[in-house]
Amino acid sequence: MSEILEKPEVQKIYIDARGPRFSASFTAIFLATALVTHNVWVLVAQGLVFLIGATRGPQFTPYGLLFKNLIKPRLKKEAPTEDVRPPKFAQSVGFGFALVGTIGAFAGADIVFTVATAFALAAAFLNAAFNYCLGCEMYLLLVRFRSK
Repeated sequence: MSEILEKPEVQKIYIDARGPRFSASFTAIFLATALVTHNVWVLVAQGLVFLIGATRGPQFTPYGLLFKNLIKPRLKKEAPTEDVRPPKFAQSVGFGFALVGTIGAFAGADIVFTVATAFALAAAFLNAAFNYCLGCEMYLLLVRFRSK
């Protein structure tokens, strides 16, 4: 993956690779809650978390800070790291789904809310359960496509 992302002029920021998976667990819980209760405010709150992750990085979200301060110090293994750009892109995709779902809910289009929230939930679940970041893979495909 790193050979695809190599650009000498860009400063690389690496994060603990376990953090996004931990965060995805909380994201999945909140998105499932929003979907089951049809509570748009839960989706708005999660959308704000996505916005923080997309603009500043997933390590600055509330879940990322929780991982950094409470969970990571208790882990004994050496931390695997990953480039922050794919998880940031994944957060921006999540923000897009949350935004579409929120607009749909406020516009009275319940199906838009349901579908957008369900798509975001599916991606969060894949990351939490199987350590497969769909947004990260999309980022890598876009980088490969752009470099050709």
